[in-house]
Order: sequence, then structure tokens, then C-alpha cells
Amino acid sequence: MRRPCRTVLYLPAANARAVEKARGLDVDAVILDLEDAVTAELKPDARTAAVAAAVAGGFRGRLGVRVNGADTPWGAEDLAAVAAAPFAVVVAPKVSGPADLTRFAEGLAPGQALWAMIETPAALLALPQIAGGGGPLEALMLGTNDLALALGTGPSPDREPFKPWLATLVAAARAHGLLAIDGVFNRIDDPDGLGTEARQGRLHGFDGKSLIHPAQVAPVRDAFAPTTAELAWAEAVVTAFAAPEAAGRGAVRAAGGMVERLHRARAAPLRAEARRAADAGAA
Repeated sequence: MRRPCRTVLYLPAANARAVEKARGLDVDAVILDLEDAVTAELKPDARTAAVAAAVAGGFRGRLGVRVNGADTPWGAEDLAAVAAAPFAVVVAPKVSGPADLTRFAEGLAPGQALWAMIETPAALLALPQIAGGGGPLEALMLGTNDLALALGTGPSPDREPFKPWLATLVAAARAHGLLAIDGVFNRIDDPDGLGTEARQGRLHGFDGKSLIHPAQVAPVRDAFAPTTAELAWAEAVVTAFAAPEAAGRGAVRAAGGMVERLHRARAAPLRAEARRAADAGAA
């Protein structure tokens, strides 16, 4: 079963204090940013700092880096530097088509995964082709800030203008076995709004959410974790199909209704995750 990726924290690679603090955070992935979060004059220093942080290690989750675009003055040097460093993930910004993915993929070291930022209108229209790029591609990430600007959408508390693209990105990811990571929530001092948006993302099928501040980690982790009711349902479904009388049957009665073996396929990983969490808590 794929390792959960619910919390993906972005931070400027040049911010030494933030990088050090991130080492102690219980996040699934830390992404050191060389792109939007770093001004032009600081990009070389940020690249050096990111490589040094990767070599030093000590992060609890997977370590990644968002490089600058291949068509920028810094892109080629970014790729060369991160390919020689122990980054697990390289995030490609503003991927608009399969050709963009190919340029990034060719610069990666063996074993490095590629995550594609979907943040242009062209990318939305090319999602099936991007998701089917194969190779080191592991995840699609929704870049809501850039998309809002490019599309000209207005503010909406329920992300009404984005709902079609939330569903489309998840469908493209699922069709090709990729992770689907939701976009950032900009209002750092609004934990209730963050929780609501994270639950919306989970409802659409996202695996996790991009974060921009350590204070966002716990609310998002909680929003994407299975609920008590979901875990009880999973236990009931798996138990029902394990009973002798269920042998050879495609559907059985469980959790107050009829469930099929496709439901068991959903329930089994949830139950396994709950038992791993219980074992870890008892250790």
C-alpha cells in the first residue's frame, strides 16, 4: 500500500530557521522551494542552501525541492544541483504538457520522483496527457494561486470556480496511479477555513494538501485522516468477507447494508492503517 501523503509543507529554501524547524515536524513531505518563494537575487543562495539541507538530512517525511522552470535562467542549474543531492522528490512548476515533463524527467537522478504542478490553463486541458507521461512521474499537484490568476476567477469560500478542475485532476491521477495533492490555503490565521477546504479536497478524492505554514499541518492531517465511523465501517466490511459463509460470494451484508468485494478493497487498507496506528501508539 502506498505511504500516505496528506501533508506537504512548502518553505523557502533560503530560510534557514524555517528549514531547521521543519526537521522536527510530523509531515509527510517537506518541499524546499527555489521558485515562487525566492526572489531572483536569492535564487543561487537558495539552491546552495537546499542542497546543504538535503545532505544534512534529519527530516521526518520525504524531502523534495521545487525547482525553477526549465525556461528560466535558473532552471538548468537547479536540476543539475538537485540531481546530485539526496532529494526524494523534484517538483516541476508550471507543467503545461507532456514535453515539459520530459525536460524535467531527463534531468533527474535514478530513484528521484517527479511531481508536476498543474497551474496553467493549458495544463488543465492537457491533464490526461500529462498524467499519462509515465517515467518518474508520481504526483499531480494543483497550483491554485497561479491558476486563479491565469483563469481570472474571483474569490469564493467554497472554491466554486475550481470544482470541475478538482474532480478532473483527481480523475487523471487515479487513471494513472498517481498521487493527487490539493493546492494551498493562503489564510494562515483561519484554521476553520483551512479545515473546511481540506475536507472538501478529501471529499473530491485528493490524497493530501499543500501547506505554507507549520500551523497548517495538524488541521490538514486531521481532515485527511479516516474518521472513527469510516474505520468502524472498514472493520465491519473486512470481518464480514472473512466469515466462512462469505466464501465465493460477491456481496454480503455488513455495516447496515449490502457491500461488494470492491468495498472490501477500499476497507482493507483503512483497517490496516488503523491497526498500524494503534501498534505505533502502543509502542
